[in-house]
Amino acid sequence: MRLYGKRPVLERLRAAPESIRALYLDKETDAAEIVRAAKGASCRFLSVSKSDLARRAGQVHAQGVLAEVEEFRYTPLEDLLRKPEPRPSLFLLDRVTDPQNLGAILRTAACLGGIGLILPRHDSAEVNETVLRVACGGENYVPTALVTNLAAAAQAAKEAGYWIAGAVSDGGEPIDQARWPWPLAVVLGCEGTGIRPGLKKHLELTLTLPMPGAALSFNVATAAALIAYEITRRRRGNL
Repeated sequence: MRLYGKRPVLERLRAAPESIRALYLDKETDAAEIVRAAKGASCRFLSVSKSDLARRAGQVHAQGVLAEVEEFRYTPLEDLLRKPEPRPSLFLLDRVTDPQNLGAILRTAACLGGIGLILPRHDSAEVNETVLRVACGGENYVPTALVTNLAAAAQAAKEAGYWIAGAVSDGGEPIDQARWPWPLAVVLGCEGTGIRPGLKKHLELTLTLPMPGAALSFNVATAAALIAYEITRRRRGNL
């Protein structure tokens, strides 16, 4: 896998330099911060010409920085569910197939902290190069599990003490009025069809984002960001 751009590579150097197999820097790009981080992490790098870097990056604008890295390391579900206090809140992503959305969710979760993701193997985006580019380094700070069956994962989370909520476009408790139990796992469904029936039977409460404007629906990455912010606000305020 490849990482493109200054911020994603810098965050990888800070969080997991051992995962970097090769690092290329455009000689004409000001990459002083990257160079300092690479030296501090004892990570070797190669200064190359602009044309050489462009050849390696293909159609992607790499900002003069490209790293070849190991495949993304998923967290085993059992390890995610056994994390010590304060236990992370969880997002179970049901059929989120757009890597741009997954990358945006990873970035939001990293910025706010205390959130882990659970993805199904099928009918879902996996953490690929596009996701890494959009996540902008967020993948280093968000434990992410990949499971065969999302409904079974929801049941496992319930047995581990989590309350299971579902984000629905209407009919749920408004997120600013609901009383949220902890620890909390929130199922986010795909746009259009929402959460699958097999997952709905595991829900113990449903949450709705108020939309006083046009009667549309939030993009799943936007919905995740709003819910993640409310989770963070309530946990800090012990609400």
